[in-house]
Amino acid sequence: MKIIVPMAGRGSRLRPHTLTVPKPLIPVAGKPIVHRLVEDIAGVLNQQIEEVAFVIHESFGKKVEEDLIAIAEKLGAKGTIYYQNEALGTGHAIMCAKDSLSGPAVIAYADTLIRADFDLDTTADSVIWVKQVDEPEAFGVINLNDNNEIIELVEKPKEFVSDLAVIGIYYFKDVAVLKNELQLVLDNNIIHGGEYQINDGIKQMMAKGMKFVPGKVDEWMDCGNKNVTVETNSRMLGFLHNDGVHLVASDVKLENSTIIEPCYIGKDVILINATVGPNVSLGNGSHVIDSTIKNSLVQNHSHIKNANLDNAMIGSHAKFDGNFTSISIGDYSALE
Repeated sequence: MKIIVPMAGRGSRLRPHTLTVPKPLIPVAGKPIVHRLVEDIAGVLNQQIEEVAFVIHESFGKKVEEDLIAIAEKLGAKGTIYYQNEALGTGHAIMCAKDSLSGPAVIAYADTLIRADFDLDTTADSVIWVKQVDEPEAFGVINLNDNNEIIELVEKPKEFVSDLAVIGIYYFKDVAVLKNELQLVLDNNIIHGGEYQINDGIKQMMAKGMKFVPGKVDEWMDCGNKNVTVETNSRMLGFLHNDGVHLVASDVKLENSTIIEPCYIGKDVILINATVGPNVSLGNGSHVIDSTIKNSLVQNHSHIKNANLDNAMIGSHAKFDGNFTSISIGDYSALE
């Protein structure tokens, strides 16, 4: 089994955080989004992972590539890096990894997290993972026949088709079939919204009578912008806490401070006259002094002082003093 992870864009909706760190590498509950995604998919598949192929922008740099390879190797798999340097769509991104497109594979976009517990139907030609939603008109949804097989993909339907939204994770019994269909999409310049789309390859497979079935996830968590990423961090902390995962490092230094679970507290964190939590992630080496923080995500080696934060997202090596009189803020920053 292979896992293909298109993650080429840095993510403009998460600026300024994604100016220096690609969106899939932003930590949620102490672990990068893409790391959690790959581990969760591997857990659902319950199969040996042969290869994890990542499609990135070349500008991500060698350190990012090394971190991604390490994610694959932790699963006992080969890690492969491919490049998509132009934002030409999901179909194009997948085809950038065409040398790895053979045999059974899962394709997953790296801006979402899931919680799922189901048996993968490996007799189907493909499984499209979906989540029941309250407002299906805002999503791409699937249309099912009486045999619970997917017969149509409908993008943002104006009239009700179903309430099962496509979340961007797909299984293919032989991903080479999708590769062949996407090659036709590229060769014939089939473009929607200015991009080559995976859906056009899937629709061609459906037209040839291949069997598509839904795989329903219990939780689907978006990491597309700051607010939903903070919310996803809170939800993931709750899940991990309920699972009995220990989230607070043993070397945290507390001085007249309180941690209200669930929280992720990294190594070498110092809390002085602080109340942290619930639903807070503090990265390694962060210091919080004379502050209250809840429902927030703080990355590594940041110093927060005299603050009262809620629904906040702070990057690495940042300094925030709630009594500020002098400010130095870069592009796309926000104080609200």
